[in-house]
Amino acid sequence: MAEADEACSEEGEYEMRDDQLRLIFICCHPALGREAQIALTLRLLAGLSTAEIARAFLVAESTLAQRITRAKAKIRDARIPYRVPEPPDIPARLAAVLAVVYLVFNEGYLATGGEELTRADLSDEAIRLARLLLEQVPDEPEVAGLLALMLLTDARRSARTTADGKLVRLEDQDRSLWNAAKLAEGRALLAQCLRRDQPGPYQLQAAINAVHSDAPQAGATDWRQILAIYDQLLALSPGPVVALNRAVAVAEVAGPASALSIVDELGLPQYHLFHAVRADLLRRLGRNSDAACAYRTAIGLCGNATEREFLEQQYQKISSGPGSCA
Repeated sequence: MAEADEACSEEGEYEMRDDQLRLIFICCHPALGREAQIALTLRLLAGLSTAEIARAFLVAESTLAQRITRAKAKIRDARIPYRVPEPPDIPARLAAVLAVVYLVFNEGYLATGGEELTRADLSDEAIRLARLLLEQVPDEPEVAGLLALMLLTDARRSARTTADGKLVRLEDQDRSLWNAAKLAEGRALLAQCLRRDQPGPYQLQAAINAVHSDAPQAGATDWRQILAIYDQLLALSPGPVVALNRAVAVAEVAGPASALSIVDELGLPQYHLFHAVRADLLRRLGRNSDAACAYRTAIGLCGNATEREFLEQQYQKISSGPGSCA
């Protein structure tokens, strides 16, 4: 990387004042596939392990390792240069750069492994990078949308765990602990995005979190508005994880039975939150035996100790014994 940095300064290419951001743009070369760009950058620059990145992509660790190896080989064999892109070339790399920053934030917001629920250092770094990105490309609404999304989400950090580190669900959080300054900044950025009327996935996710933050207590949450935004998000960025999150809103608007019919059609067998959501819906329907089996599956797939402890508590509330699962 040192050679690449030297070449960039010698050739007088577009200069980004932050080394980490420059390197992310360098690694997100359009000659590589999108997933390869993101995986390689997360591994080499963000410091995430292969296992952590694999969980983010919902693939096996061996599969992700092979992708990274192939990406490195392509860079070597095709002699892809490590250079900071010129301004006209930035749009071709921006989507991958945004995805890298967002996945770093997600690992900070909910760590895929370890004892602690969050990794504040990663969340803070992702927000810092997003601020710098917004300075570089102030006219890209998805950059502002991503920063708004992260601020609105990270504002809840202090309320997400108890004093002894136990997980607190969104509906049970003390909203007076939410960071008012981050909420205000996030809402202001989102308002700017809305005025541009160029919706994108990050802006829509920010809008969903803004609706949550507008409610003084959980019971006042406008779930119909959240569901309407999820409908837009699913149309714009279809995928099983978006559909799963939308199902949570469906449960609040149309009931758990309607949501369960959606969840049961999703193919996310290795995603612990899929089983956790399904377990909660089954519990609400009074199907405790089925819910217990779903909780057990979620517990087995969950790598974060704090989250796993919460799931075990939910399991114990409805379990009458070991039982058997089909």
